Amino acid sequence: MIPAEIFLTFILMLSIFLGFELINKVPATLHTPLMSGANAISGITVVGAISLAGTGAHDIANWLGAAAVALATINVVGGYMVTDRMLAMFKKKGK
Repeated sequence: MIPAEIFLTFILMLSIFLGFELINKVPATLHTPLMSGANAISGITVVGAISLAGTGAHDIANWLGAAAVALATINVVGGYMVTDRMLAMFKKKGK
């Protein structure tokens, strides 16, 4: 039987390698849309962070949950700002 720590470490290393290989295959012109979409989708992280922050189990869990909410919110807002800026490049200029 494989210990859980070794199994989880193997999964982490495999996901790092797979993510690195996938990102290297993406053309340079698609990096911005890919990253802005990934940041916008990470709103799921905000939901998880809010559920962690609201447990009230321990003081440290509340502080870590509040920090996670703040950082995930910054990530989501940044993703939308990058997407908006990117889409603005394709709009036709007015008068």
